[in-house]
Amino acid sequence: MGRERLAITFLGTGTSHGIPMIGCDCDVCRSDDPRDRRNRASVAVRVPDGRVILIDVPPEFRLAALATALERVDAVLLTHAHADHIMGSDDLRRYNNLRGGPIDCYANAATVGVMRRVFGYAEGPYTNPDRPSLRLRAIDGPCDIAGVTVRPVELLHGRLPILGYRIGRFAYCTDVSAIPDASRPLLEDLDLLVLDALRYRPHPTHFNLAEALAAIETLAPRRALLTHIAHEISHAGTSAQLPDNVALAWDGQHVEAEL
Repeated sequence: MGRERLAITFLGTGTSHGIPMIGCDCDVCRSDDPRDRRNRASVAVRVPDGRVILIDVPPEFRLAALATALERVDAVLLTHAHADHIMGSDDLRRYNNLRGGPIDCYANAATVGVMRRVFGYAEGPYTNPDRPSLRLRAIDGPCDIAGVTVRPVELLHGRLPILGYRIGRFAYCTDVSAIPDASRPLLEDLDLLVLDALRYRPHPTHFNLAEALAAIETLAPRRALLTHIAHEISHAGTSAQLPDNVALAWDGQHVEAEL
């Protein structure tokens, strides 16, 4: 009997500007390839019993949820507190309405602190359908979330400590500029690794394409998908240059990974 599987939907695969970028007439921003239109980065992970774990809540979350028919959210994981990863959180209120109660939201302690400052009105019991209701929880080790084990993976985004997440043999690591040695064992033996690859040129707080490919070669997942992509990278043009087990993710893409 085969292993159970996770169903993963990419709600966004773009950088903090989104693609197309405001006021830009480059080839990618003017592209008619729908895979070059990128919301800010986020994924929804459906576990075998049907519950959904959302990783990050970007500004376009409502539009992405409508476009992908995302009918439920049972828990939220936040990688860090930059605006492009949390500013759609108010729209979680509709999922509070659908479930009739609060949603557990997990992050490192620093991100929990930011969420309490920015979305303080959202923490607490579900009493008002016009406000989100989040139970903010600091995560610093393996945790049972929506019936599966979630392992936080400490990463660096420039000098900022952030989190990736591993669920079974799937790992999601966006906004990465370095993987600490202590975290590398958590990213071994993966069926699917989703990894930050911002652009061709170096960047102080993100892997560029060459750095992402080097990390993938070292970690040796069965497959890798690249996300948090800027407008330097065209889907069609860059895809032709990638190794057989690596591809660019695109908004609305559905994939599976072993649990």
